[in-house]
Amino acid sequence: MHTFPTQAVVLAGGQGSRLRPYTDDRPKPMVEIPGTGTPIIGHQLAWLAAEGVTDAVVSCGHLAEVLQEWLESTDLPLRVTTVVESEPLGRGGGLKHAATALPDPGKPWYATNGDIWTRFSLREMAAFHFERDATATLALARPRIPWGAVETDEFGHVLDFIESPPSPYLINAGVYVFSPDFVGLLPDRGDHERTTFPRLARERRLAGFPLPHGAYWRAIDTAKDLTEAAKELAGGGPR
Repeated sequence: MHTFPTQAVVLAGGQGSRLRPYTDDRPKPMVEIPGTGTPIIGHQLAWLAAEGVTDAVVSCGHLAEVLQEWLESTDLPLRVTTVVESEPLGRGGGLKHAATALPDPGKPWYATNGDIWTRFSLREMAAFHFERDATATLALARPRIPWGAVETDEFGHVLDFIESPPSPYLINAGVYVFSPDFVGLLPDRGDHERTTFPRLARERRLAGFPLPHGAYWRAIDTAKDLTEAAKELAGGGPR
């Protein structure tokens, strides 16, 4: 019987150049969701705590001191440690560097990208991970295409217009469950999505957990994403 992870890494070092001017004086995860008074990372940490996480390691990079200052001055629902990359290590190297600060390296852990806002059961995802005896499991989202789609028949007649339909493809949602031995497979520098993940996929040790129907997920990449997130919140989206 596996116990659910109680430790997590939040990758919060992104520059967020597409979110300027919001990111001129703060790292991307410190951008506030309009109407909430709370930055993206605050929502993430609240979600992790609600899912049973007691310890989080926040990996900082760009304008790290702004993020560290906020973490130190805020009443948080879990214990937080920060690590800073003194030089760019790449996504895989950064993940490995952050994992060294986890309180219990012999137990499984969650990881999440610092620029997403989501709500779903991490415990369900962890159970999925354990059932498949995976080394790594990634959450899979089906985002809405930002354009309207046109449906036609085989003769080329237009049948319907569909506003922002779901993508036919699943994408990496930026939330993970990792077994303890995953850390040793990460590169010291470079991108694990080009090295470690393809290797695990070939060995059938990488699992993909589709987000449950109705789960909320949004990547905060642009000012439009902030606006949409605020609208969804006003309409009863995640708290």
